[in-house]
Amino acid sequence: MTLENKLRFGAFIAPFHPLDENPTLAIQRDLELVQHLDNLGFEEAWIGEHHSAAYELIASPEVFIAAAAERTKHIKLGTGVSSLPYHHPMMLADRINQLDHMTRGRVMFGAGPGALSSDAFMMGIPVAKQRDRMDEALDVLVRLLRGEEVSHESDWFTLVNARLQMTPYSRPSVEIAVASQVSPTGARAAGKHGVGLLSLGATTTAGFNALAANWGIAEDIAKASGQTMDRNAWRLVGQMHIAETKDKAIEQVRFGLEKWIYYFREIANLPMVPDDFAGDPVEAYLALGSAVVGTPDEAIARIEQLKEESGGFGCYLMMAHNWANWENTQRSYEMIARYVVPHFQQLNVNRKASMDWVRDNKTEFTSQTRAAVGARIVSHMMEKGADNISPQIVALIAGAAAAAQGPKKD
Repeated sequence: MTLENKLRFGAFIAPFHPLDENPTLAIQRDLELVQHLDNLGFEEAWIGEHHSAAYELIASPEVFIAAAAERTKHIKLGTGVSSLPYHHPMMLADRINQLDHMTRGRVMFGAGPGALSSDAFMMGIPVAKQRDRMDEALDVLVRLLRGEEVSHESDWFTLVNARLQMTPYSRPSVEIAVASQVSPTGARAAGKHGVGLLSLGATTTAGFNALAANWGIAEDIAKASGQTMDRNAWRLVGQMHIAETKDKAIEQVRFGLEKWIYYFREIANLPMVPDDFAGDPVEAYLALGSAVVGTPDEAIARIEQLKEESGGFGCYLMMAHNWANWENTQRSYEMIARYVVPHFQQLNVNRKASMDWVRDNKTEFTSQTRAAVGARIVSHMMEKGADNISPQIVALIAGAAAAAQGPKKD
């Protein structure tokens, strides 16, 4: 038997908190979620950066990661993602490098152009230039994070003999991944530098259909750039909520799904929800098939489907959508850890083999056990007599002895 590569699991925490909540407590709950994931054995958590539109409250993933790292032991923590046009590359690289040391190598660096046009607008950044600026910043960030000296003149930043004071804790640098949704921007950037790919909205229709195409783009660009792409560094982000039954899961997500739908239809400028479906918003959205709201078996089936469509990837990230209340949200992650993760990490392969082997040889093992116990009882009877031995045990010994001798011959 050959074990497959261990598919990793984690969460992508934008986060999404409706306007009727206490924002201080919401951020606290995000920290508690990362602790919960760490306790359950999830491998990764990615933290977003946003500055407007009210739902996605975390402005500095680096600050959040520093706090989360002190509360956790094993889980790796990534910026999901740092919006490169919003930062001077030297300052961003220095913060990430410091986290690399503070976490002893548990930090990951996710990069993107910035998801909300409103964020860029407030900083006077032309939306049309965000992706170009991401590409330009990533070119120097990759080098800075490897400890190299960089000089670069741009129309929006300058580097003169720039070098981080500390060499990276992780070698050759922290792990880097570039966000990708439907457009080829992220895939091209990942291929150019041979870094990881972070596919957002992998379970939406457009995102699902783009998986193989975007990976192909990344591989083509990597080959032309003298780089290689590693499927183990490819993360897919999808929407899930799991309960004991499908009906129970659907009832639980009514707590917050409609508010999440409202955010993406009316506020955010991301294509997560169609503009024109009628009727019950929850039922209409679930009918699209973008999300798995159901049982562990349904979650397993969807991830298997993603593996087939993509050709293979390294980590599946649950979007932290807050569709259910806090208690049911925690329970959903627990059920994924208990019943979904083992399927993809082959955690019970040897257990099943051991159970099958014992079952197949039960008759022999039982006979040997009875014979061994019977021999000890006979020894006692020969020494002390049978006064304290019950008739049932005597019959058991006789039966074991007869079984050991086999069938009588005529």
